[in-house]
Amino acid sequence: MSSEPFFDPELEDGGDGDPPEAICGSKEVGAIAHLYRGEVYRSTIWRQRLDQTTNWAVVSTGIALSVVFAGEGASPFPIVLVGLLCVMFLMLEARRYRFFYVWRFRARVLEIAFYVPMLRGQGAQISLDRGTALSDDYEKPKYRISMLRAVGRRLRRNFGWIFALQGAAYFAKIAIHPYDVTTWNEYVLRAHIGPIPGWIALFSGLVFHLGWIALAIYTWRLEQHDKTKMADFLDSRKDVLARPGVKISEARGVDGLGGNIE
Repeated sequence: MSSEPFFDPELEDGGDGDPPEAICGSKEVGAIAHLYRGEVYRSTIWRQRLDQTTNWAVVSTGIALSVVFAGEGASPFPIVLVGLLCVMFLMLEARRYRFFYVWRFRARVLEIAFYVPMLRGQGAQISLDRGTALSDDYEKPKYRISMLRAVGRRLRRNFGWIFALQGAAYFAKIAIHPYDVTTWNEYVLRAHIGPIPGWIALFSGLVFHLGWIALAIYTWRLEQHDKTKMADFLDSRKDVLARPGVKISEARGVDGLGGNIE
């Protein structure tokens, strides 16, 4: 009987061989199912945290409006303070949205690469190459959306409406409460905030509202010009194109996340 160790060239991993074709065992399928459930749970938790910051902004705005319109001599300055507070809430929510997008990306990739083939009768398996978008993300996590685009999205979804309401309330407080103004000079005089002249207060408010409107439109145009499907998730497939031996024509269908997937 030979004392030489058993050697199977098919089990040898020299680093240059092809990886396994797919994950299809019962244990692997169960592990993927639990993984998907965990990612959905984490995305749900962070989605709820997004609602919290929006609720804070709504409640703060409601309190400010109640104070401003409570009496004839009430100043419109609380609306300005709450507007600045809502800017802080917006930045906090945009940061939370970036974290939420990480978990959303992972859950979405699992749905496309694992559950979609299963529902199509193709079996439960995840095709492998030298590194999928999902495995790369677990190895080196990164944000899937920039801070600028996250701020723009939260503006268009929620905070833009809140800022618009604050601007309308500020205008109404100065123009018609407790009585209508009759001249432009009177309107500017009512806009005074302590030692700050009224024209500076009005000009600052105009710049602020034009600024967030321009940011919302700019980020919206960025997303409209990006025609790549799932660009937020796969970063325009830069991670795919950077792999050696992958042709541009082949990148469209890699990992089952090609051009027909939203």
